[in-house]
Amino acid sequence: MIAEVTEPWQSECPPRKPPDSCNPRVAVLSFSRNLARHPETRVNENLTPIACQQVLQQDASVFSIQWLDLPPELAERQPPQRLLASYLVHIRRFTCGLVRPVRTDAEVEFRLWRTPWSLLRFSLGPVESAQQPGEQLSLRICGGLLVQARSCNRGELVFSRRPQGEKTRIALLLADYCPLLLGGPEPSLLRKWLYRFTQAAIHKIVTVRFLRRVYRELAGAGACCRVVKVQVRCGEEI
Repeated sequence: MIAEVTEPWQSECPPRKPPDSCNPRVAVLSFSRNLARHPETRVNENLTPIACQQVLQQDASVFSIQWLDLPPELAERQPPQRLLASYLVHIRRFTCGLVRPVRTDAEVEFRLWRTPWSLLRFSLGPVESAQQPGEQLSLRICGGLLVQARSCNRGELVFSRRPQGEKTRIALLLADYCPLLLGGPEPSLLRKWLYRFTQAAIHKIVTVRFLRRVYRELAGAGACCRVVKVQVRCGEEI
């Protein structure tokens, strides 16, 4: 059975109003007064962080991870199965239907618009216990137009939830993926830049906005986040 998922879209955080005056001096004074009245507006330190790393590893495979640490009472409402379902809806909405996720009992495909062409195809595994306490759902890459032909059975997309100190971490991991745009294990500088400013940039934006959307659904529409860089693995940043 083939199923496509649809779901209402949630808007971004409402933008803050600019100062009434265009005079830089007035704007600075106004901002200073706001800081004094509202300490929580100082820089973005009190916003919930979304951790992010995306690198090209030594063998020219992609490693990309993004995570969000939540209070356990919020994170318990987002098991890996629900994360996957919400992510597929998010992909369709974010791309305005250009990328059409299709899910069967055994596979997940990202198809190009209304065509049968599969951009990425994954084999859907069961939810299993992670190496650390928690649970994860792994989707093994098994083909697609955006995968190198020699590496079509390499790489995975993982949705996980596990305890992290006093909080619970929900994470999306893309590991050992070999994009067609890189061409092979020794991509040229041109190919690296092409991948970095197209597919890599899109994946990072999609994933960060997805986690931000999940956070707002759990904590309220006014909840906002900030992106912070982390280092989990060594590699060339993309």
